[in-house]
Amino acid sequence: MKKVLITGFTPFGGDEINSAYEAIKKIKEIEDIEIIKLEVPTVFYKSFEIVKEAIDKNNPDFVLLTGQAGGRPYITIEKVAINYINASIADNEGNRIVDTPIISNGPTAYFSTLKNRELIDKVLRRQVTLKESYTAGTYVCNYLMYMVLDYLKDTNIKSSFIHIPYLQEQVVNNQVLFDKKTPFMTLYDITYALEEIIKSI
Repeated sequence: MKKVLITGFTPFGGDEINSAYEAIKKIKEIEDIEIIKLEVPTVFYKSFEIVKEAIDKNNPDFVLLTGQAGGRPYITIEKVAINYINASIADNEGNRIVDTPIISNGPTAYFSTLKNRELIDKVLRRQVTLKESYTAGTYVCNYLMYMVLDYLKDTNIKSSFIHIPYLQEQVVNNQVLFDKKTPFMTLYDITYALEEIIKSI
């Protein structure tokens, strides 16, 4: 049986929910796959320590990190994490880190160790819109992706980061987002997509 650790962040930036973790909570059991769900604080440094502890405890075959990317119209799997933090807002513990490397003298970047293009092709056949992205940003999402890939670099555990759009209710219930015609997906569609991604890897 394969083991998948899938993580999602707590709400941040004034949002009451985080679309990625809301979908993770709804993921159903999948035959021959053990799915370990983990909510991670949207906090620099602490987020990685919690994921690292879960990796050490569970020894998964795959680590799927997810995060909310409000404004993106579809689900995106990240190709690269860069060794750089430049937070436009503070994290959930008030840390605002700017213009700082994640690891001093660390590699400039790490690439996803999943075969993104093959995964996208498989998932597209199941009528799920999944595209590749080449920027995970410079906030906690990118930080966690970089740190996890660094931690796993000498192991056989594969990992990548998946960004999730806003949920429908997040846009409909926010007049500013609604007026701007901000893209969204339904919780059902996002959950289905994550289930198909897990099956495909």
